[in-house]
Amino acid sequence: MNAPTPASLLAPRAPEPAAPAGMHPEEWTQRVQLAACYRVFAMLGWTEMIYNHITVRLPDSVSGPGSKQFLINPFGLHYSEVTASNLVKIDLQGQVLDGSPYPVNPAGFVVHGAIHEGLPDAHCVMHTHTTAGVAVACLQGGLQQTNFYTAQLHGMVGYHDFEGITVHAEEGPRLVNNIRGKPAVILRNHGLLAWGQTLPQTFAILWTLQRACEIQLATLSMGAPIPVTEEAAIKSSRDALQFSPAHGAGQDVFDALVRQVHRQDSSYLQ
Repeated sequence: MNAPTPASLLAPRAPEPAAPAGMHPEEWTQRVQLAACYRVFAMLGWTEMIYNHITVRLPDSVSGPGSKQFLINPFGLHYSEVTASNLVKIDLQGQVLDGSPYPVNPAGFVVHGAIHEGLPDAHCVMHTHTTAGVAVACLQGGLQQTNFYTAQLHGMVGYHDFEGITVHAEEGPRLVNNIRGKPAVILRNHGLLAWGQTLPQTFAILWTLQRACEIQLATLSMGAPIPVTEEAAIKSSRDALQFSPAHGAGQDVFDALVRQVHRQDSSYLQ
């Protein structure tokens, strides 16, 4: 008997229009995926007015060997206004490369640029200021090993102490050193961050971290939590496959959310 076809293969991805004249097709693909991700964040309520960022590093086929280029949201627009064409292409210093009329928030790319440069596997970096995320980031002891989601993140959570608003480049190396090998990050007194090899994988990590914080916030409001044993946490992180490239690394979940966004408003493709 043949194995059933995964639902993610039966459900088509939202359509992607052809790349504009003069743009590398791979850059356009990255733009469409990133714009869709901003709309997913808006749908989920993971927004902070016009602040915070999701960034992706463009492949060498686009930027050329040794030249690191990135896509970031145009500063001043809400996530629900981000489109594939208005994303801004920048270099490691945050300098605009594509003639975009939109500015880039320097406080945002200091963090993202340091991680992209210092961690070779950080193709995508996501940062949020959700209520649950900031609350746990402000809590003595941070994330506790007390729920289904924290168990799946066993050994994956890194911390970086608050040094003020992130506009000073000298903080970058300390941040990278603190989170190296830890893709789910709690910026103390500040918020949540995730990085990964692909955008969908990064999203899966951040979603799990966000859910872990939400459940912890709810649990602590009622009383003392039941700890998850170290043995159970190790087993859970081993058995959780949603981050693994061999099992799609979050692609199916991300595609499902993009289809939902597409049904509501397809203007992200513009």
